[in-house]
Amino acid sequence: MPTKWNSVLEYDSQRNITAGSAEALRDAIRRGADLRIYTGFQHNEHIDASSDNDDLIQEVSDFPCTYLLDDRWVAAMMTFRQPVQLPDRFGPRASMSFFMYNENGFQSIARPFLDGGVYDPNVKDTPILESKYHLMSSFDQNTNAPCSNFIYDFFSYRFMVNDCWEEICSCDENGNVLSGNVRDIEAASLDGCELKVGISGICGDALDHTVFVQTGPHYFYHREGCMVAETRPFVRVAPAIPMQYSSGNWDFGWNVVRSDGRIATLYYDPYTLKPSRGFERHPIRWFAR
Repeated sequence: MPTKWNSVLEYDSQRNITAGSAEALRDAIRRGADLRIYTGFQHNEHIDASSDNDDLIQEVSDFPCTYLLDDRWVAAMMTFRQPVQLPDRFGPRASMSFFMYNENGFQSIARPFLDGGVYDPNVKDTPILESKYHLMSSFDQNTNAPCSNFIYDFFSYRFMVNDCWEEICSCDENGNVLSGNVRDIEAASLDGCELKVGISGICGDALDHTVFVQTGPHYFYHREGCMVAETRPFVRVAPAIPMQYSSGNWDFGWNVVRSDGRIATLYYDPYTLKPSRGFERHPIRWFAR
């Protein structure tokens, strides 16, 4: 059977709520739900304003990294996307497209280039309809990792969640169990379940926040009673409401998380693509499906 997705918040082109509520979105993300966002636009407005193709494009994108900020605000990022030059090819330069959406429809993009090249002002994106694009700020445009914050007036926005994760254990930064049982993580893993974690405070202490990200491989040390799991890649951004990119306030990478609160970090500097490693402790919530 298809996985069930439910729309919990919808906006019109001016970001007026037409269905659902921000509270419903926050409640779902707090429970560990997955997020996809629908947007609608015309090809010759959003993709290439020089084209005569006025076809309606209906985009649905996944946002595998979700944030709950101060228990009252949601932001989320695409983490696997390469830039696409619709309708039939990739963009001119290899990069990650870390698009970020806030719950109010504010959008951002951070783009670390992966080709090892230097900034070339002659390589430009195809033009979009400027009347629908509202740039709020941009940073580091002549570096390997430009970013910007903006609003694009899509025809509509739809925040859809898959609320099928079950929280099975929660531990503080010292591994003290706050709810559930670590052995339940072991049982879920052995049953073939996927695991997801909610890590608190991974982006600093400027604002309370939890980052939710799915894990890939996981390993349970049976005698020790400890789960070890590697997260999928995610984007770290200095927590704020709303979330925005700016110069030096973001990076990306992976964590190795343990049910005793210990975390090994591997983050890449987006300007140099050089990695840095470390060890930290954070509260972790564990989810299974």
